[in-house]
Amino acid sequence: MRISKTQAKENRDRVVAAAAELFRERGFDDVAVGDVMKAAGFTHGGFYNHFPSKQALAAEALDNAWAQMADERARVGPLTALLPRYLSKAARRAPGKSCPAAALAGDVCRQPPEVKAVFADGLEAMIASVEAGLPEGTDRRERAVGLVVRMVGALMLSRAVPDGHALADELLEANLRGALRETGDV
Repeated sequence: MRISKTQAKENRDRVVAAAAELFRERGFDDVAVGDVMKAAGFTHGGFYNHFPSKQALAAEALDNAWAQMADERARVGPLTALLPRYLSKAARRAPGKSCPAAALAGDVCRQPPEVKAVFADGLEAMIASVEAGLPEGTDRRERAVGLVVRMVGALMLSRAVPDGHALADELLEANLRGALRETGDV
């Protein structure tokens, strides 16, 4: 029985959303096509009806993850509201639902150029968003790049430390204070 184009698109969107979360949780190499399809509620066999390869799915899922984060940045509002959410224990504990840069930066370097290009575009959009939230100045772009590196690096390192270790919290808290100072609001 054939499904409608609308249903096919909804199915594809479910697969992409599941992949976006799984890839951020476990990395590209530790997620099999079968894992994605199962998480989306489908069998493995239907994958190639939607995507020519796992790499094509990875690129689309990464784009989806960046779009989710852009929506989150827009919803939260100013940097002073975004930074405490980004540099939080909740974000540390939920890589599948948080920033793709902090979750996948180490994995993207081993991906094909198509996936790297999607990563670069999403990172560029994140930097531009942060730049727009900073006070005017000749070095605004440079400050935005530095702030994004601080945000992503702090979250990545905090995840690399055991959750109960004091350093995990210190990395987030110290970088949150520094990031807020960089915005000029503290």
